[in-house]
Amino acid sequence: QVQLTESGGGLVQAGGSLRLSCAASGGTFSSYGMAWFRQAPGKEREFVTVISWNGERTSYVDSVKGRFTISRDNAKNTVYLQMNSLRPEDTAVYYCAARIGIGTYSSSRLYNYWGQGTQVTVSS
Repeated sequence: QVQLTESGGGLVQAGGSLRLSCAASGGTFSSYGMAWFRQAPGKEREFVTVISWNGERTSYVDSVKGRFTISRDNAKNTVYLQMNSLRPEDTAVYYCAARIGIGTYSSSRLYNYWGQGTQVTVSS
């Protein structure tokens, strides 16, 4: 059973930066596609970004392109989300998710494992 643990959330002013981390245990991390989703109050969970098992492919939702960067360190079983130029509309609970196998997907239904989430709040 794979366990995912997010960290790094917090309160930041608009224009600031945060780096989220997601540590995986209990599985073969290097075989998973890893993604970040977010859910704001009263809204559905939204795809943010995904990275392939080897880090060679990434994809982002349009609203974060040029501001957010996903990366992974397979030696540390960790995926990161660097968030710059944060906006109040980025406020949400951020979840990491893992999908066994190759390919990069934006549908939450295709992910096998989920973390508990970390709160990111951006003040204006």
